[in-house]
Amino acid sequence: MSNRLAWKWGFIIAILLGSLYLIYPNYKWYSKPLAEREALDTLGERPKRMLNLGLDLRGGSSLLLELEVAKLDKKEPLNEAMSRAIEIIRNRIDQYGLAETQITRQGDKWILVQLPGVANPERAEALIGKTAMLEFRIVKENTEAYSKAIAKLEESEKPFDEDGVLDPAIAQLMPDDDAQIMRSKEGGYMVVTKTAAVTGADLDNAKLTMYGENGYPEVAFSFTAEGSKKFGKLTGANISKRLAIVLDNTIQSAPTIQSRITRDGRISGTFTLDEAKQLTIVLKAGALPAPVKVIEKKTIGPTLGEDSIKSGLTASLFGLILILVFMAIYYKGAGFISDIALVLNLVLLTAVMSYFSATLTLPGIAGIILSLAMAIDANVLIIERMREETLLGKPIYEIIHLGYDKAWSAIFDSNLTTIIVGACLLQFGTGPVKGFAVTLIIGLVVSLFTAVFVTRAIYELILTSNPKEISL
Repeated sequence: MSNRLAWKWGFIIAILLGSLYLIYPNYKWYSKPLAEREALDTLGERPKRMLNLGLDLRGGSSLLLELEVAKLDKKEPLNEAMSRAIEIIRNRIDQYGLAETQITRQGDKWILVQLPGVANPERAEALIGKTAMLEFRIVKENTEAYSKAIAKLEESEKPFDEDGVLDPAIAQLMPDDDAQIMRSKEGGYMVVTKTAAVTGADLDNAKLTMYGENGYPEVAFSFTAEGSKKFGKLTGANISKRLAIVLDNTIQSAPTIQSRITRDGRISGTFTLDEAKQLTIVLKAGALPAPVKVIEKKTIGPTLGEDSIKSGLTASLFGLILILVFMAIYYKGAGFISDIALVLNLVLLTAVMSYFSATLTLPGIAGIILSLAMAIDANVLIIERMREETLLGKPIYEIIHLGYDKAWSAIFDSNLTTIIVGACLLQFGTGPVKGFAVTLIIGLVVSLFTAVFVTRAIYELILTSNPKEISL
């Protein structure tokens, strides 16, 4: 065996061993019972580099969200607002521990959120929908005029509209322009300053504190350098007054300012552990540019997903077996070599998708089947070219060399054009179309390696030992 051929086979064996190493975690994980996988997933013990199952295969929930464009800041372009909203939603879900989530933009103002494995989407829905408008306002002392306004408000059946704006008839009872009535989480109402000198935009970080002074979970936060200056100025000028900590137009707590506070603070109240955790996440991820509302919600059971997997794998297996049998019978020894390359193609494709933690969907399985068909098509072109050279009576060394050289341009062109189409589907398609495009592109690239490089190395290895063993 020449040094060049030894290098080729060393490279192929290394690729094969690396592929099996990447595939093994998939086998180990998906061979476990569903209940055990879900328990390990919750604990964060899921392997990092492995093939993920999409919503249609694993089951789960799908939410279609609409950004309320009318409530956007007039200065912010829609595209920028949508990009920011998608990024914030992704950060919130990632921090909460919901893995394999796919978040894509649909049209001008809609966002599709797919949550594989999440059969009860209410928890994620509540987390996604929070606008997280955090504000710090000074509580105004209750004067007689304020008391009248609050009494009138309590008598009203609907004192606030859907946007949280106070009824104008009640607002007229307020004695000054810099005063606003807000709900308190503890019940009742408070009068606070109309403007917020410090907001959540000034925060640097937020973290969960398990148990505060009142025995309930709390959220500790810290400000940026600029935010520290603002907060220090606000608290320093209002010592002995109450500071209302407002989240989404609801007063969470209103502690008394004992001294000037600059960098650090905390939000306390009767939070449950889950509420405190969600509040921490939305504060860290930032506020949405505008509220979002759920306009469509779907749930796919895990049983349906398991059936889809079985159907897809059965179809793939039958198709693969038929191709392997046909190639071995019709093309004999050369067909058997093509079969080896085809099986290796499937192994490498699975390994590459596992390395990039790709998400496999039903359309993705279709893309795999099509890429396998393209891979065997390349081998058919090569074998037919070699048969033509055989009829001309050329020696076996020259037949193999000319077969690959003459078939290469057709193989390259057909694969390149299909990859270009796949790239267009990936760029402009959505959801299932993208899943199909990803597996198709990866499969085609891998097939070029197995159909040309690997099969040629097999022929060259056979030629060094017994050239007569090759039958076309």
